[in-house]
Amino acid sequence: MSKRIYVGGLPFSANDEQLSAVFAAHGSVTSAKVITDKFSGQSRGFGFVEMANDAEAMAAIEKLNGSDMEGRKLTVNEARPMEARDGGSRGGRGGGFGGGRGGRDSGGGNRW
Repeated sequence: MSKRIYVGGLPFSANDEQLSAVFAAHGSVTSAKVITDKFSGQSRGFGFVEMANDAEAMAAIEKLNGSDMEGRKLTVNEARPMEARDGGSRGGRGGGFGGGRGGRDSGGGNRW
């Protein structure tokens, strides 16, 4: 059974191959994914690694947590399941402090 590992504190220049190589030194890596911003494509500074062997995964966590990668301290631990999100809107209408967003004589905002 494979174990999923969270890796935080990655350098923003890190890519999937570099992340995989760091963990491959400690065992068999099934997959490695650096999470990127969907608009810019730049690393968000964290990622996930899956290792095939639980014992190797635990050893990698022990060895790599707190280690340095390109001047940044890594946070490495067993990944927790993603929490459920409501996925919907945040409810209500947007707006702000003064009500409507209209201009002159729209009834919104202050008329002092």
